[in-house]
Amino acid sequence: MSKIKKAIFPVAGFGTRFLPATKAQPKEMLMVVDKPVIQYLVEEVVRAGIEEIIFVTGRGKRAIEDHFDYSFELENTLVEHNKLDLLKKVREISTLAKFSYVRQPIPLGDGHALQCASHLVDDDEPILVMFGDTLFDAPVPPVRQIIETYEKYGDSVVGVSEVDPKEVDKFGVIDGLDLGDGNYEVKSFVEKPKVGQAPSNLAAVGIYVITPEVFKVLGKMQSGKSGEIRLADAFDLMLEDKRPIYAKKIEGEWLDTGNKFNFIKATLKFGLKDKEIEKDLRKLIKELNQ
Repeated sequence: MSKIKKAIFPVAGFGTRFLPATKAQPKEMLMVVDKPVIQYLVEEVVRAGIEEIIFVTGRGKRAIEDHFDYSFELENTLVEHNKLDLLKKVREISTLAKFSYVRQPIPLGDGHALQCASHLVDDDEPILVMFGDTLFDAPVPPVRQIIETYEKYGDSVVGVSEVDPKEVDKFGVIDGLDLGDGNYEVKSFVEKPKVGQAPSNLAAVGIYVITPEVFKVLGKMQSGKSGEIRLADAFDLMLEDKRPIYAKKIEGEWLDTGNKFNFIKATLKFGLKDKEIEKDLRKLIKELNQ
């Protein structure tokens, strides 16, 4: 079984739920405490053993490239002002992994975004796929959990998390056979089912391991059910062809940062882990509760 060394981040979306903040900056660059969301995710995949990261970008996403690039002017200024602690933090960003960037010229779906990066993937290698809203507060990094399930079964894996049964109509959920230890064999995917009609409350959170077979299926697709080329449609085709797909229920709290409330929640939770502001933040929360 091939080791997973590369991750693809499809980050070409417009981030309309955060307008006007995202009019001139990518939603992935919105700050949680002192780092953009995308940096938390990149640091997580690197800790899980990923060596190369491929960003699939679109118009207006240049800030992501700049953030993970070497900045001579900034580093030189920090050296001149003897701000060595900040210099260390800045330098670490550009050395986290090997970064590549490809453009998705037209937003034709997440599966199409993966196709745009397929030339950077070997024919026999599995790939981690991570979307920019997948911040978790978890004891074990979610990426590590997903990879362990892949290493156990050897087929594509979908990361899932439990959501309120009253909110299943906002997500794509799975129907699956419980294999124990949070692992499921997926029987079908249901996109935004009506409340009360969902096969489960296990929603896909945007973290996947996909095998080379998935790229082959995507490469043959003209369009899916929605008119776009979507990863979920490729999975449906594979299930119809009796190809196994697994899911892993991630241990930890999903802080879906594509949602305003959860974004603020993530900022509070990560702020409480920050030694510099933790005491003041706890004091503020206490005052607000009075």
